[in-house]
Amino acid sequence: MPDWPELFAALRQYDVFADDSLRPHSVGGGDIASAWRVDAGTQTIFLKTAAAASIGVFEGEAEGLDELRQAGAVRVPGHIACGTAGFSSFLALEWIVAEPPGESEERLLGRALAAQHRCCKDRFGWHRDNTIGSTPQHNRWSDDWVTFFTDQRLGFQLRLAADKGFGGELQSGGATLLASCGRFFADYRPDSSLLHGDLWGGNWTASGGQPVIFDPAVYYGDRETDIAMTRLFGGFGPAFYRAYEDAWPLPAGHESRLRLYQLYHVLNHLNLFGRSYLGRALALLRELNRIR
Repeated sequence: MPDWPELFAALRQYDVFADDSLRPHSVGGGDIASAWRVDAGTQTIFLKTAAAASIGVFEGEAEGLDELRQAGAVRVPGHIACGTAGFSSFLALEWIVAEPPGESEERLLGRALAAQHRCCKDRFGWHRDNTIGSTPQHNRWSDDWVTFFTDQRLGFQLRLAADKGFGGELQSGGATLLASCGRFFADYRPDSSLLHGDLWGGNWTASGGQPVIFDPAVYYGDRETDIAMTRLFGGFGPAFYRAYEDAWPLPAGHESRLRLYQLYHVLNHLNLFGRSYLGRALALLRELNRIR
C-alpha cells in the first residue's frame, strides 16, 4: 500500500489538489502496478503506483504517451505527473471515461493509426529503452531494420527464454530463423514509423465517440508490427482494418511478416507467463522456417 500522505504531497507539487483526507479507489491493475481513481477536488486522475524501483517503467510509459500525443493522430491520456514518493513510484494520468467502442470508433482508430504511422524517423529505435509488459525492451538506434528486429526483438526474447530454461527446438529453430530473417525483406524496405508497440485489444477504448490508446511500448519501427499485434489476441473488427487500408494500404508480403512480428509478442508472453505459450511459439517458428 502506498504511503498516501507522502504521495499526496508529491502530487501537490504538480498542482493536483490532493488533500490528505482523500480516499483513493482501487480500480485493479496489472502485474507491475496498482491502479487507483483519485478524486482530487474538481479533478479526477488515474494513478498507477508501484515500488520505487519501478520508476523507470513509469518514466518510459509517460514519455511514450508524450511522443504519441505530439503526433496529434490518436488520443492518449494526458500525462500529469511521474515520480517517487517514499517507497513508491507513481504515474498520474488523465482519467478517461471509457465507453464500449463500436464500428465508428474502429474506423476512426484505423484512420488515425495510419496517420500516426506516417510520423517517421530516419532510424529505427528510440532515444530510450522501455518495457513491454514487465520485460525490458531495448531500443538502441539502428540504421537497419532487420538488424534491429533480429537482435533487439527476437534475439533478445530468445536469449531471455534460454535463461528461463526454454531450450531445445525453440532455440535451434530460433537460430535458424534469425540467420535467415532477411528473406522476409528481400523486396521490402519499411519506413521507421511511430509505433504504439503493444497494441492489443486491452490497450484501447473509446471516450466521447473517439478512440483512445494507452499503455504503450513506444519506438520507431515497421508499422506492420502494430497491425500484427492487433491480429494476435483480437479486439479489432473489420471496420478498423478497412479504414487503415483505405488510409495507407499494407504492402505485398505483409501476411508472412505478420507471423514474424507476432512471434516477438508470443515469446514475450512465454517469458512472462510460462510454458502455456511454448506450443504457440513453436508453431510460429515452424511455420516461419518453412517459408522460403
